Amino acid sequence: MKSVRHVGIVVSDLNKALYFYQHLLGLKIVRQMNESGPYIDKVSGLKGVHVTTAKLAAGDGTLVELLRFNSHPHKTPGEKDMCEIGVSHVAFTVGNLDAEYTRLLGAGVRFNSPPQTSPDGYAKVAFCRDPDCSPIELVEVL
Repeated sequence: MKSVRHVGIVVSDLNKALYFYQHLLGLKIVRQMNESGPYIDKVSGLKGVHVTTAKLAAGDGTLVELLRFNSHPHKTPGEKDMCEIGVSHVAFTVGNLDAEYTRLLGAGVRFNSPPQTSPDGYAKVAFCRDPDCSPIELVEVL
């Protein structure tokens, strides 16, 4: 493996997700498109796919891909426990976690707890939830 290309997150409402990831977390949209046809059906393992995707980049170029499946019903989003099998969260490095915590809390973002310093003193960490309750970790390296 050369690198992690991107992290994909299925969302129920692309506009709400874009507001969170773009306006609140500061990621930049690099590409947005609608996909359908034989290629996307084959790579997704689904039939009749119509999906809108948006790729957003962090300051270092790391990508997050938001996917809104318009053709397939989705389960009602719910809170996923950190201990459930599968991808548990996406982590972003921030410069000042206390300031980000205060700003995001003021915007209505829900956190598990206020920022906590790791036992080894290396980092300050806080987990919040995106609009579909996906866990997002914010980390400030101390």
